[in-house]
Amino acid sequence: MVMKELKLTASDDTLYTVLENIRKLVADTKCSEDDLTSILVSAEEIYVNIAHYAYGGNPGEAVVQMWLTPDKKRCCLTFKDRGMKYNPLEKADPDTTLSGEQRKIGGLGVYMVKNMMDSVSYEYKDGQNIFSMEKDIE
Repeated sequence: MVMKELKLTASDDTLYTVLENIRKLVADTKCSEDDLTSILVSAEEIYVNIAHYAYGGNPGEAVVQMWLTPDKKRCCLTFKDRGMKYNPLEKADPDTTLSGEQRKIGGLGVYMVKNMMDSVSYEYKDGQNIFSMEKDIE
């Protein structure tokens, strides 16, 4: 198994680097366009949340690890930061039966990630937020 690891200043400017590396990772797999879209949208949501919120508006580092299972049938992504401790999976899912005006702001992106990916997890270890997600791609 080959793992790619990116260490970046978490910002909107470095998002493209993350997404391009994910595209390259799955380029020689049987990943469908729908699965690729789910992976990219999910990665963008988690990465942008780190960039915007983890460090209270100050610059900070994000580490993104990405790999495929040996059979190339599962894409695995892990996002790490040393920002404020925060488990996005603890937030209650938004009530999607309500209109946009009736719903509270926030939480819809992580809800989408939970629904688009096959597996999501969070842990806080050694002073780091560690958010992992996986998607079956075949």
